[in-house]
Amino acid sequence: MGTSRGKVRGIVGVALGLMLGSMPVRAQSPPDSGRDMTFGEVVTDSLVGDVYAPGRWKPLSFGSFFSEGWDEPWAGGPRGQGGEGAPRQGWLNDLDGVFYRLAVAKFGYAHDVGNGDEFTSSVSVFTPFNRRFELRWDVPLVLANRGGVPGHDYHVTTPDLQLAPRFALSETENSAQSLDVTFRMPTGDTFNGQGQAAVTPAYNFWVNPWKGFVARGGAAFGVPFGHESVDEQGARTTFQGNLALGYYFTPHDMVPIGDMVWYVSTNVSTTIDHRGPNTTSLTMTPGFRVHMGDDWYALGGVELPVTQPQGSDYEVLGGLMKVW
Repeated sequence: MGTSRGKVRGIVGVALGLMLGSMPVRAQSPPDSGRDMTFGEVVTDSLVGDVYAPGRWKPLSFGSFFSEGWDEPWAGGPRGQGGEGAPRQGWLNDLDGVFYRLAVAKFGYAHDVGNGDEFTSSVSVFTPFNRRFELRWDVPLVLANRGGVPGHDYHVTTPDLQLAPRFALSETENSAQSLDVTFRMPTGDTFNGQGQAAVTPAYNFWVNPWKGFVARGGAAFGVPFGHESVDEQGARTTFQGNLALGYYFTPHDMVPIGDMVWYVSTNVSTTIDHRGPNTTSLTMTPGFRVHMGDDWYALGGVELPVTQPQGSDYEVLGGLMKVW
């Protein structure tokens, strides 16, 4: 684990140090460092420093949002329930609540989306800049489907690029809250249902009320904008809700099944504009996540539609994650 993390930190640290290390803004140093830090040092330490060192993390309150945490390097939070509860981890097809420093490659196979099957892949990278702010990069890889033309051959393109500034509202030992604002950029092909511009503000929460039990979720509004998205593609304004419940069964070091969690994530989306009939979709995603060793994780799940009309018969989801 140390060797792998060290290589990543070294590569990223050199680049960030050259770009940011000399910036004059002063910031609070991490515990026991005994000195002030520049803005660049805070960012570099957040991205490649030893953010999981014992004693580095401390709670953040909602009331101190504008005054605390902006000048401190990010620190990975502890397990809940006094260290005996659940870790702060991400799952598939849910909202986060928690800040991370990781990259995850995601894959999806949707059976019968109305004109054949659909194949998707992307990489999401979480990059904290300090205790209050991070960016999530949803980098598209491959998308393949037949579009809306019956019998058409499969067309391969990339999904739309998304960038999400994230703000930590509060953190305690057993809970976390965040506000995300996801910007979807029309980089994909409209034939495949991409090429849309939208902004999606979302409130997220994570709570560990008892032993290994975790509840997480939140609410969001998806707001498309631009003539091409709204008028030509018929993109709709939606309300989106999520609630996911799961339980961790194994300790972190029981590789390759460490931190084994089984969960069910429920997602609801309903149109709230007047540009067409109001429809609501509800899906449930049973899934799992395990630590395979050296901070590598495997994730999987199956999204099952509950309401009609269905976006697909079902969608198989998978992920490979690296934490550093």
